[in-house]
Amino acid sequence: MDQLKIGKFIAEYRKKAKLTQMQLAEKLGITDKAVSKWERGMAMPDSSIMLELCDILGISVNELLSGEKISMENSNQKNEQLLLDMAKELERKNKTIWTSMWAIMIVSMTALFAGLLVARFLIPEGIWQLVVILGICVLFLIPCFYALKLEISVGAYKCKHCGHEIVPTYSEALWAMHRGTTRYLKCPNCGKRTWCKKVLKK
Repeated sequence: MDQLKIGKFIAEYRKKAKLTQMQLAEKLGITDKAVSKWERGMAMPDSSIMLELCDILGISVNELLSGEKISMENSNQKNEQLLLDMAKELERKNKTIWTSMWAIMIVSMTALFAGLLVARFLIPEGIWQLVVILGICVLFLIPCFYALKLEISVGAYKCKHCGHEIVPTYSEALWAMHRGTTRYLKCPNCGKRTWCKKVLKK
């Protein structure tokens, strides 16, 4: 989706409706800064207000997401293109989240080992060394929990037995044995427990 094109389209139909950014914002219960961001292509309208926005501007959701008026004969083709664009956008976001998860894990592991080395060689043996080591380990766990949240928010885990794609809850993923991003999960489809490999596409 072309956010700049969509922004110009929103601005054009807002002006056709004889509304200022402030007036449109008031109708939608948001700030005029949010409308300004849409029109400059810096953000997209939230899905919760998209239908109301389209109703006010006299356009369809497809037209809003396409950033142009759609004629009846081009409607099916535009719908297909829009779905394809949305799928590509979701895939791009999933890859970004996946990359962020690995970056968090690598930085956390590096910080953990560096902290343990510092504690081992620069702090005299005794209670304070133990306290520092325990503190470093606790601090290491915080980004790990967040990285797991990112991991389960994209894609799914594929069952080896039936090929069913599993989306576990946070607690199910947390307590499951794992090797990297492969987790030992119970498949809700075949009922068997197996090592399920992470796949980005659901």
